[in-house]
Amino acid sequence: MIAGTLSRYFAMRFVGSVVGSLIGVIALAAMIDYVELMRRGADWPNATAWLLAKISMYRVPQLTERILPFTVLVGAMSCYLTLSRRHELVVARAAGVSAWQFVAPAVVAAFIFGTIATTLYNPFSAMLHERSKRLEADMQGATLSALHQSTSGFWVRQKSSDGAAIINALSSREQGAQLGGVSVYTFDNSGHFQERIEAKSAALQEGYWRLEDARIYVSGKAPDLEQIYRLPTNLTLEQVRESFATPETVPFWQLPSYIELADQAGLLAAGYRLQYQQLLARPFLLAAMVLLAASVSLRFFRFGGVQKMILSGISAGFLLFVLSKITEDMSKSELLSPVAAAWIPVVIGGLTGFVALLYQEDG
Repeated sequence: MIAGTLSRYFAMRFVGSVVGSLIGVIALAAMIDYVELMRRGADWPNATAWLLAKISMYRVPQLTERILPFTVLVGAMSCYLTLSRRHELVVARAAGVSAWQFVAPAVVAAFIFGTIATTLYNPFSAMLHERSKRLEADMQGATLSALHQSTSGFWVRQKSSDGAAIINALSSREQGAQLGGVSVYTFDNSGHFQERIEAKSAALQEGYWRLEDARIYVSGKAPDLEQIYRLPTNLTLEQVRESFATPETVPFWQLPSYIELADQAGLLAAGYRLQYQQLLARPFLLAAMVLLAASVSLRFFRFGGVQKMILSGISAGFLLFVLSKITEDMSKSELLSPVAAAWIPVVIGGLTGFVALLYQEDG
């Protein structure tokens, strides 16, 4: 009974520390993102302080998802350092409780926290991120021009009976079905350039793109303005998703169907597979972060070296973050499978923390 009560106590202290760290990270991310939006929104015709704040609030949940493992690491370190400073760990050890017994509740709590973040928080953040992109596109209005950023954005090439076309879009919503800041370069069947089309937005319909506020430029003629312009296409929604949709905007529960549809269309869908595996690995990654934090923060305060322990924990988390980015880039370049890219940081982080704890506690 004493062990159960103590385990619940350590788990609650860990959850409190992580929630406190998460609130601080959310506030910092919101402030930085809002300042950046204020800078970018200076040239947007419909931008107001409230709308920019609303966009920032919609974007923050997804930003928080990216730094969630580091937040758990900092929260776990703060929890154990506080327990050590108050000599609660000393009392627990004197009562015969091993380090594994007061680390296990935090590991279980982190796993549950990661499961909730994957199954509930991720769909919520994906939905809000989609809304933020819609609001941002509405505020930018007609000022979007693909010529201003011709080297960025989303690109796709399509073929039809009339020839070929290259489409560039600055923004993508609804997994590629709605585009903003569109430029289209059309070619005939012989590969000769025909015309350039700039449009405020484009919506994928059955068999064509519906361009709004289109300007059609043909060599030797004045630009032709059309409120609605239909561009024939043979692209399906699955093919468009692969080119324009970002995996981060697809909720966790919809990723398997996206992967299946992409496979049926003969597409690789590597980004979707990587995102799906990373979300599956998230509970285990958070548990690994707890082991890393425990390996550098269970030392008694009276032994000194607290600053060194904190620096070691932050360095370990940073190195693990760098490793995850490297494996992610290798997976996107098709040099590493999505499964390996998602699970290698989990295995390395978990084994590092486990071996360090094993050496410290059991020799």
